[in-house]
Amino acid sequence: MKRVWQWGLKALTAFDWPLLILLLIMAGCGLVVMHSAVGSTDWRFADQSRHFMVAFLVMWAVALVPPPWIMRFAPYVYAFSVLMLLGVEFYGESSKGATRWLNFGVARIQPSEMLKISVPLMLAWYFHRNQGSGLRIVDFLAAGLLLAIPFLLIVRQPDLGTALLVFAAGLSVIYFAGLSFKLLVPVTVLLAVALGVVLYYEDQLCAPAFDWVVLRDYQKHRVCTLLNPGIDPLGRGFHTIQSMIAVGSGGLYGKGYMLGTQTHLDFIPERTTDFIFAVFAEEFGLYGGIMLLVLYALIILRSLAITVIAPTQFTRLVAGSMSMMLFVYVFVNIGMVTGILPVVGVPLPFMSYGGTALLTLGVACGLLMGVYRYRPDRV
Repeated sequence: MKRVWQWGLKALTAFDWPLLILLLIMAGCGLVVMHSAVGSTDWRFADQSRHFMVAFLVMWAVALVPPPWIMRFAPYVYAFSVLMLLGVEFYGESSKGATRWLNFGVARIQPSEMLKISVPLMLAWYFHRNQGSGLRIVDFLAAGLLLAIPFLLIVRQPDLGTALLVFAAGLSVIYFAGLSFKLLVPVTVLLAVALGVVLYYEDQLCAPAFDWVVLRDYQKHRVCTLLNPGIDPLGRGFHTIQSMIAVGSGGLYGKGYMLGTQTHLDFIPERTTDFIFAVFAEEFGLYGGIMLLVLYALIILRSLAITVIAPTQFTRLVAGSMSMMLFVYVFVNIGMVTGILPVVGVPLPFMSYGGTALLTLGVACGLLMGVYRYRPDRV
C-alpha cells in the first residue's frame, strides 16, 4: 500500500502545474471553438475530445520518464524514424497528390510527424555527447547533416509544412548548442535579397510558363497567391481571401459565439483544421485574438523558463527546441491565415482538429515537464 501511495505521489509531481493549467485553459478554448467550427457536437467534436484525452495521457506518461532514459534511446528512435521515412519513399500510400503515409493494414501512420520529436532529441544527444571535447565547426556540419536527411525526405513527399517544423526544431537545437549568430547573418541577408527579387519580378516569376526549378508547381502557386490572392480568387486564392475576410469582419469584439457568417455559411473550407483561427477571430474579434496570443505567449515563456533551469546540456537543448517548435507552430499558422505567409498546412496548436498533431504536442509538453522535474541528484 505504501508503494502504491508513493507511486501515486510521484505521478502527481510529474506535472509542471503552471504549464499544465495553461494547457488545460488552451484545451478548453480549443474544444469551444471546435464546437462552433463544426456547428454542433458531431463526430469531429467527439473525436477531438478523445484526442485531447489521449494526448494528456501521453504527456503524463512521457513526463514520468527520466530524461537520461530518453537520451539513451534517442539515436535508436531517430534511426527508426528515418527508416520509416524511407519506407514512405518506396512503399508509401498516396492521397491528394502527396505520398506521406504508411499503411500497415490495421492502421495508417504519417512517419514525418515522428521527426518533429526525434530530430531535436537526436541533435540534443549528439551535442551533449560531444560537449566535453569542445564543439568544432565539423560538429555543426555533422549536426546539419543529421537534420538535412529527414528534412529532404519530408520535402520529397511533399509536405512543406511538416518539413518546416522539423527544420525549425532542429535548427533551434543547433543554435542553442552554440552556433554563432554571425553565421546566420549571411543566410538572413540572402533570404531578404531573394524576397526582394520575388517582389520586384513578381509578374515574370508568377507567369504560368515560368519554371522555378527548386519548387513544385503547387508551391510556386502558393507563393504567388500570397503575393496576389486576387489572381485566382475562386481557386488557389480562395482560402486566403476568405480567411482574411473572416478575421477582418470580426472587428474589435467579434460577431459572437457561433454567429460567424463566414464560418457557418461554409466560406472557410478548412475551418476545423488549418484555418480554425479564422473561426476564432471572426467570433471573438481583435480582443479575443489578442487574448489567445497572450495565452500562447505564456505557454512559450513557461517553456523557455523550464529551459533556463534545465540541469544538463541535453535537457536544455530538448526544452529549448520544444519551446521553439511551439512558437513556429503558432507563428506560421496565424501568418498563413492572416495572409502574411503562404499556406503550408501547419495546424494551430491545441485548436486545429487532428489526433496526430495533438499527440506530437502531448509528447513535446511531456518532455518539458520531464525536464522540469528532473534533477541529477534524484536519480
